[in-house]
Amino acid sequence: MRGCEGEGERGASRVSAWASDRGFVTAESAVVLPVLVMFAMALVWGLLVMAAQIQCVDAARTGARAAARQDPADAVIEVTREAAPRGARVTVEREGGEVRVVVVAQRSLLRGLPFEVREEAVAAAEESVGAGT
Repeated sequence: MRGCEGEGERGASRVSAWASDRGFVTAESAVVLPVLVMFAMALVWGLLVMAAQIQCVDAARTGARAAARQDPADAVIEVTREAAPRGARVTVEREGGEVRVVVVAQRSLLRGLPFEVREEAVAAAEESVGAGT
């Protein structure tokens, strides 16, 4: 019987220990949840920056191909802006036998966290067919 009495005392002490730990779970949750939310927001922000970066790369390459084909400057800028993020600045330069297209996108997804993405592409200018005749 003596063993049974000891078991009851230990069981009671376990219950009281568990009851006193309940407040810690609430305190830990209050600290951890905001950290998890901030981490998730940082991940989303990073993914949006990467998406804008990829769009700028694609836009610069598209513009460089169009400029290399000797398309008119207005057409090159239009094609590049269609592929670029909204509000991006597009610059087209021709130097000798090369064309350079620069796409710069500035966005502010969250207040206080603006970012700028800049990409450029260079292509060799193709000679126009029949230009010498």
